[in-house]
Amino acid sequence: MPEAPRLVALALVTVGALMAISALTSRLTGRLGVPLLLVFLVIGMVAGSDGAGIDFENFELAFQLGTLALVLILFDGGLNTAARDFRAGLKPAAALATVGVIGTAAVVSLAAWLLGMDGHHAALLGAIVSSTDAAAVFSVLRGSGIQLRKRVGITLELESGLNDPMAVLLTVAFTQVLLGSRELSAWLALEVLGELAIGGVGGALVGYGGRALLLRAKLAAGGLYPVLTLALAMIAYGLPTLLHGSGFLAVYVAAVIIGNSKALPYRAGLLRVHDAAAWVSQVGMFLVLGLLVTPLRLLDVAPLGVVIALVLAFIARPAAVALSVLPFGYGGKELLYLAWVGLRGAVPIILATYPVMAGEAGAVETFHLVFVIVVVNAIIPGSTIRWVTDRLGLRSAEPPPPAAVLEVTSTEQLTGKVLAFHVDKASAACGVAIRELPFPPETTVMLIVRAGAMVAPRGDVTLTPDDHLYVVTTTTDEPLVRLIFGQQEEM
Repeated sequence: MPEAPRLVALALVTVGALMAISALTSRLTGRLGVPLLLVFLVIGMVAGSDGAGIDFENFELAFQLGTLALVLILFDGGLNTAARDFRAGLKPAAALATVGVIGTAAVVSLAAWLLGMDGHHAALLGAIVSSTDAAAVFSVLRGSGIQLRKRVGITLELESGLNDPMAVLLTVAFTQVLLGSRELSAWLALEVLGELAIGGVGGALVGYGGRALLLRAKLAAGGLYPVLTLALAMIAYGLPTLLHGSGFLAVYVAAVIIGNSKALPYRAGLLRVHDAAAWVSQVGMFLVLGLLVTPLRLLDVAPLGVVIALVLAFIARPAAVALSVLPFGYGGKELLYLAWVGLRGAVPIILATYPVMAGEAGAVETFHLVFVIVVVNAIIPGSTIRWVTDRLGLRSAEPPPPAAVLEVTSTEQLTGKVLAFHVDKASAACGVAIRELPFPPETTVMLIVRAGAMVAPRGDVTLTPDDHLYVVTTTTDEPLVRLIFGQQEEM
């Protein structure tokens, strides 16, 4: 066999095996309470040069792949964020994403300096680990099955989607200071505001433009709609970035706008595709970042990394939360939860590659130090999320998600909606036969899912607790149908 095809085949087998192992270990991590990101990182590290022998030291490629992965993860997160939740949680999340990031960076920098690092390197380390990570937060809050109270959950998710610009700017600025190419000044604050403004406006333009395009485009096949939304995600990141704006903020804002279109074609299919893309991105990104690590170097920085990680979890994050969101009326338990669930993940590790690419002396050591901090953070507080949620009584009383997804697909724009409802034992519909429900004339039950079985919706079927119903109705009748099942109208 020629050398080139053989190398390609070997690379595909290797990548496939690593991704398969990562996927198959997901159930085990759920039982043990270990965050998935930690497993993916460890698998990548074990497969590296000091383990299975995969020699990968391309920091620039890792940075590029990590950026693409974060774009897809943020876009998926935005698509699943309701507009009313976005509006409700925007102010406290924005405070955490700006004041909170600066406060976290300052406390970590001070701690690192007191522990023996020189001032400039301590400031750079604080900047790198200052922001929470969208991949980690979305994975824990959405992928773990935790039904968290809406206000707290949306604040954490929005913060992770909005805080990257500040961390990126601080990291770039302190790297340039270390290299002697710039000095710190008040202009940095204006740069931050400028990047946020360009990112926000650019994301809104792409979002509204993309939403109109999706509604008007008559594509030849349903499979082309995810191609178009993936293209919009890349454009939403790329255009503002070229204009010196925050591409990460832009892609999240664009996704929120597109996802809240009431007539989004192939909605369920699009969400599944982007969910899959986000998971592939998470697995691939953490594997690549794990491959960059040299385990022997971790031993040299482990003591310092553990101490700084504990400072981050028990001092820096709580101080940042108190400084940022105390004025927004959160209760004591909510503040404690926000302070504890400040998850770090791929973003700090990706940011740590920037000084390496810039050629800063000691950058490789800083990269490994950041890796230790992220791993410890994945264990404390990452592995305690379920316990803390229950201990503080912050699980949501909202009904569980539907047991199945029912979707009607068509290349034509159809009127009407398919709604999913959970029958609670306290619901007025519980114990009532379908024929007795006061439905409008153009509304009917399509399917009932009961204890894992599909039940035909005959008129004499009586609804029981924990049934999931799928109802087809018109847009005009939707508020009345929601009222029958005790559910408020979506905004």
